[in-house]
Amino acid sequence: MTQRRVLVVDDEPTIAASVAARLRAEGFLVDVAHDGPGAVALAAASEPDLLVLDVMLPGFDGLEVCRRVQAARPVPVLMLTARDSETDVLVGLGVGADDYLTKPFSIRVLAARVHALLRRVERAAEQEVDDGRIVLGDLEIDPAQRRVACRGESAHLTPTEFDLLLFLAARPRVVHDREALLAQVWGWTHGTGTRTVDSHVKALRQKLGPSLIRTVHGVGYALETPR
Repeated sequence: MTQRRVLVVDDEPTIAASVAARLRAEGFLVDVAHDGPGAVALAAASEPDLLVLDVMLPGFDGLEVCRRVQAARPVPVLMLTARDSETDVLVGLGVGADDYLTKPFSIRVLAARVHALLRRVERAAEQEVDDGRIVLGDLEIDPAQRRVACRGESAHLTPTEFDLLLFLAARPRVVHDREALLAQVWGWTHGTGTRTVDSHVKALRQKLGPSLIRTVHGVGYALETPR
């Protein structure tokens, strides 16, 4: 199997070195950048399979790095943030990040997230899908081309947002708890990380409308459809 390449971007040398060492031990090829312009240039040159990207960077921040890299080619992004505010997380998801970790974080957890994110992308690429579109009211999903339109307008979703939406849309009005969504969409076998689900749902609501996904308090989420 071809080795996967990961670009680690962090302006703190100790953190960057620790993450890079762990990922190399996990079998990845790893490049490291310490600022925004360097990260964009290295991403263009090396074409990584995944970015581990800090938000706070010199030159320009990780959000701008994410925008520029995603404009050139789609690539999964695991964003690192020193702040855990909902706004910061939603902005990161909105510009193309697929997942996030808040500093300080466990290197072991980060490596597990990287593996899970790459497995999810590989599974989506290999999956044979029906050419038929899913149409639910104003929402249209094209699984074959991984495209989404809402009220006739194309919506740019991250790979994770698309996978979550497709899973919910395949079972409209069925309520799924957060742990089940983590297992089915993220491939996580443990129950932690439910805030990740919440953040992605909020990002989908921002892009597709606030009433599309219904919250069932204390349980989880369901995709609403016209009756």
